[in-house]
Amino acid sequence: MNRALIFTSLLLIGVTYSVQALREGDCEVCIATVTKFANTLTDDVKKDPKQIEEAFKNYCEGTKLKENRFCYYMGGLKESATGILGELSKPLSWSMPADKICEKLKKKDAQICDLRYEKQIDLNTVDLKKLKVRDLKKILNDWDESCEGCIEKSDFIKRIEELKPKYSSSSKTEL
Repeated sequence: MNRALIFTSLLLIGVTYSVQALREGDCEVCIATVTKFANTLTDDVKKDPKQIEEAFKNYCEGTKLKENRFCYYMGGLKESATGILGELSKPLSWSMPADKICEKLKKKDAQICDLRYEKQIDLNTVDLKKLKVRDLKKILNDWDESCEGCIEKSDFIKRIEELKPKYSSSSKTEL
């Protein structure tokens, strides 16, 4: 009876841990930004959470795109509505790794881990049929082109194939 209870307890702990742990690709913007920021800190600043918070606010002033959105969620920007900088500064002062910090941040605000970098595709090698319509529209939008009367996915693919020679020199695009 005790063995069954111990086994069940260990199983529950394992399931709980696997649910909370980050999966491959989760929190990519968070991990990259925290790592990059942590590398800018001097040893004396790393020991003081308040100095880390100030340094993060200064760091955020020069960010763009996804990193800027991460800074906004954390409270590192002047226009941030809320702030959870303590959830970043304290673990950093303990030398906690970026992935573990982001795991903790995900519990506080899940949208932090929803941030993803835009993937780069090579239009010469990608199978357009495997892309989503949203991605096909983005390709056309990046080229400042439209697709009048396009309704089906095949319509968008046809339009991209028509325009591909015109944009062949810039055949790599970000999605």
